[in-house]
Order: sequence, then C-alpha cells, then structure tokens
Amino acid sequence: MQHRYDVLVIGAGGAGLMAALYAAKGNVSVACISKLYPTRSHTGAAQGGIGAALGNVAEDHWEWHMFDTVKGGDYLTDQDAAEVFSKDIIDAVYELEHMGLPFSRTPEGKIAQRKFGGHTREFGKAAVERSCYAKDRTGHMILQTLYQQNVKEGTKFFNEFHVTDLLIEDGRCRGVVAYELATGEIHTFHAKAVILAAGGYGRIFKITSNALTLTGDLMSIYYRKGLPLEDMEFYQFHPTGLAKLGILVTEGIRGEGGILRNDSGERFMERYAPTIKDLAPRDIVSRSIISEIREGRGVGRDKDAVNIDLTHLPREVIEGKLAEITDLARTYLGMDPVKDLVPVQPTAHYAMGGIPTDLNGLCLSDGNGGSIEGLYAAGEQACVSLHGANRLGTNSLGDLVVFGRRAGIYAAQYARQVEFPDLPDDPQRDTKDMFDGLRSGSGKENPALIRKEMQESMMNNVGIFRNGPDMEKQVEILKELKSRYQDVNVGDPSLRYNSELIEVMELGFMLDCAEAMTASALNRTESRGAHDRADYHTRDDVNWLKHTMAYKDLDRPGNVLIGYKDVALKGFTRAFEPKARVY
Repeated sequence: MQHRYDVLVIGAGGAGLMAALYAAKGNVSVACISKLYPTRSHTGAAQGGIGAALGNVAEDHWEWHMFDTVKGGDYLTDQDAAEVFSKDIIDAVYELEHMGLPFSRTPEGKIAQRKFGGHTREFGKAAVERSCYAKDRTGHMILQTLYQQNVKEGTKFFNEFHVTDLLIEDGRCRGVVAYELATGEIHTFHAKAVILAAGGYGRIFKITSNALTLTGDLMSIYYRKGLPLEDMEFYQFHPTGLAKLGILVTEGIRGEGGILRNDSGERFMERYAPTIKDLAPRDIVSRSIISEIREGRGVGRDKDAVNIDLTHLPREVIEGKLAEITDLARTYLGMDPVKDLVPVQPTAHYAMGGIPTDLNGLCLSDGNGGSIEGLYAAGEQACVSLHGANRLGTNSLGDLVVFGRRAGIYAAQYARQVEFPDLPDDPQRDTKDMFDGLRSGSGKENPALIRKEMQESMMNNVGIFRNGPDMEKQVEILKELKSRYQDVNVGDPSLRYNSELIEVMELGFMLDCAEAMTASALNRTESRGAHDRADYHTRDDVNWLKHTMAYKDLDRPGNVLIGYKDVALKGFTRAFEPKARVY
C-alpha cells in the first residue's frame, strides 16, 4: 500500500506533535506515524517541568538560562543552539499556555515556577525558580494539548505503525517504509520532507526510566546507511529512579525540598555540592549516589539505593504538587512519601546524542556541514547539540517544543518549494529482506537472552562510571551478541499483531545503538558531563572540545568509524580549562 504526503512525521511525542502542528500550519498535507496512540508516547512520563526564564517568581533572564545550559552540558553544548533555545522557549511556553495547557499557577494567576537542578541566577550564584510545571504531570499535559491542536489542524495519524526503512537516494530523503501492526501489511509513504522524532534508546540498559518502545529504531536505520550518530557516548542517568524499577522520580521532588539521605540519615549532597546540594546537575548527583553505595552507605536489602526524604514537607505539597510520584511510590513500593523515606537509585534516562542536525532540524551527513535533503529530526532522536555532555533538567521538554517547532516550520517551507521526488525502485525490498532474514534464521539463539545480556553488560561496562578495559570488553561482547543475533528467528508465522517480529527487529536496532555508544565512549579519553572515566579523570578541552561522529563501517561489520565536528562557541569561554573531577 502506498501513501503520499507533503510532510511526514515519525513519532507522536512532544517533538513529533509540535513538528506536525507547525508543518500543518504551513499549508501542506501532513501525516504522523507512531508506534503508539499519540497520547501514550513517552513524553507523557516527563514529570518535573519545562524550564523558561519567565521571571514569574524571581528575577530571571534568558542569558542566565543559556549559561546554565552550557555549563550543565560541561561546555560541549553548541552555544548558538543554547542561545536560540533560551530565547525561543519563553515564547513557546506562553504559546502552550494559550493553546490551553493547564499550568500550575501562582497566587497572582501567573504560570507557577519552581527550582530545578542546575538552574541558577546571575550565572551560577544561587538556585532560581525557572521550571514551569503542571503539578508533576507536565509531559502528559503537553501531549494532550498538542494532540488536540493537531486534530484541529487536520493532521492524519497512522497509529501502531513501525517504520522499518528510510528511503534515501542520491542524498535526498524520499519517504519511509512501515509495518502496520493490525494487518501485517507493509506500507510505502512517499513524501517531500520527513521529520524524525521517535525518541531515544534507553532500553539498551537494564535499569531505565524509558518505555518499552524506546529502542532507537530510526537512529539505527540512519546509522545502517553509513550516516553518522553524534555524541553517542553521552547518556544521562537520572539520579532518582524508584529502586529496582527505574520508574522516574521527578527532579521536582528535590525542587520542592526533598533531601537525599544515606543509610545513616546524612544529607550527603552537602559533601559533594555544598552550594546547591541536592539541586546539583544530574551527572553530579548520580555519581554522588553511586559513590555512597560503593562506599557501603546504601540502603535496602542489597545496599544499592539511597533514600529521598519528603517527610518534612507539608502533606498538601506532597499530594498536590507531587501527586503522580506519590501515587507511584504507594503503588509499586508500598511506601507513603508523607511518612516514609523512599529508596531511589540512578536510572538510565536520556540520550544527549543522536542524529546530528542543524538549528532548523536538517539532518547532517557528516561533520563538515553536509546534509540530507528533505530529512529533518527533533527531540531526543536528534542531536542539535543543545545538551552537550549532560542535559540540564527541564530542557528535554523545552527541546521538544522549540526544535520540534523549528523542524516543522522549515520542513513545510521546503515542501512548498519542491516537487515530489521519485521513489526508489522496489522501495520495500530492504524491509522484506530484513523480515525474511528474521523468519529464516536457524532459531538456535533466544532473542530474549541476547537482550538481557546486552542490557546487563551495557549497565555494567558503559554505565555511570567507565574505564577502558571494561569498554574494550563490551566491544567484544556486542560483536558476539550481534553474531548470535543472526541465528535468531521469529517462530510466529502470522502477520497480524506479530509482536514477536517487532521485538526481534527492535533488538537489532538496540544492538546498533549500543555499538555506536560503546565505540564512541571508548574513543573519548577524558571525563566530561555524563561520560565519566576512571582512567581519565580530567576534562581535556585541548584535545576533546569536539563532537564525536560515529559511522557504521559498511565494509567491516562490527567496526565503527569515528569522525568529529567542531563545537560552536559563542561567549561562555571563561570556564574552558581542564579540571579534576570531585567525588
């Protein structure tokens, strides 16, 4: 079956819905393909807020937000992206309000704002109230609001479709191929412009806050075509996931006054970040928690967690502003934050790297400014280099709406100027070959075991703390797992609702993302942001103030080629000197 649209959006989370909305406002035909019903997309799990320098509670300025973004990214952030973002997010938040998003309010009726880790006033002097929020359901409210607006604008949705191939020929994107879960049919989508916004790949780790659908499909498909993935070594571990489960405990819980405590009840963040304590950036808090655990001060039966303490806060704050996480703790741990200390541990949370783009979302083909005509990306799938080596809290939702909007505007502008490109001959061939390969494997290997070994080994060897020998070992583990993957097969012969086929296909995508991440991390011989190496403790701006570009070696399977891209600098340079890590 074949479809034709001017602009095609892949993914219906915050970035995809914002891109689709603004493309539709550009007077072009728009369709959105999603693995899920749109309002079930993973953006709905974002709890804490969306940062913008509105100044509704305390004085604030976009320049301060820009500085915090650059500093939070450990100076690998492209500063032109940080400037565009810090300015545009202010208008974007007011725009969401005007669309009907039910933000929490100050007594004066303004959008409420609260403190959040890493957000400061006067370039780092003290914490500032910058996070705009809707209780602790901010992402959910963004999804609902943007979906309603897309329905109003006439965006066509194809739900429970899994994209299996990007149709790129002669440097131009011509559409995609997708598998329809309900019928088992393969569809070809012909488009003038395609926007990739399908989210991250956190399921490569054992403990993660990411939904089951976040398997890096489009990153892998892009990578398989010999195109680069940028800064894959930088993966953020959120410091507070519910112990054993990884379910996110919003940073807003610390913004409201929550305190991290070890087994003796000590507020240990005073030792690691004496100025802003529990509101330090996520990489610092995550490493601090792991240090406490490694030094024997963890809590719980396995001593592998620490406690978050809210018991000193008023009940109305806990059950009002933090209603969702309170319900999750009661449901999954049987603990009541009003009176109990809740055990938490770092959880794999967010990919700073991904498909490289320029400021307008156009996908880059190399580190020298080359691009793929008609192909755009936004959100966690993309790497506009806003987050650098470590994303600042609340900037994920801001990234979705700011760069999703820009991608939608520029994709529609491009689509109005061009004719439909010719489709490749037999556009479904590669998808059919992939499916045939999955069905015809020997079946000697169990894909569930391969997935388990990948997730556990990635957590152990390319997790919060890293070193060369462990990552060298992980390179070999992944080569073995990818070899074993060739001997799996799909036992279910049916076409309709073949979830086994989908899961085995997604495993292949995850193995690609893990391969690019591990090679990139092994190659970067410094510690910066979320990339912390025990064998290279210092940040090395002389040799490593540059972005990594990882390419799949199409001639030698299992090998990764590494290139680089310059960091865009624009004023915040005074902190550019090597510095030792403080644990």
